[in-house]
Amino acid sequence: MAENKSGSISLEKITDSIKQYVRILQLTRKPSMEEFLMISKVAGAGILLIGVIGFIIYLIMVLIPMAIVG
Repeated sequence: MAENKSGSISLEKITDSIKQYVRILQLTRKPSMEEFLMISKVAGAGILLIGVIGFIIYLIMVLIPMAIVG
């Protein structure tokens, strides 16, 4: 949070921040089952993709030195 010249945080800035947080929370809503499943599928696909990329990099790092040495 921002501090004023004396180094303390003003009460006004704290209340403004809390008002902003409350406003954002009022805009949120619970996702429908269809939205939840879509988000889960996309997140799962992203995790799987990152894992596959990491595994491919691991294989490259293991196989290239073996091909050079052996």
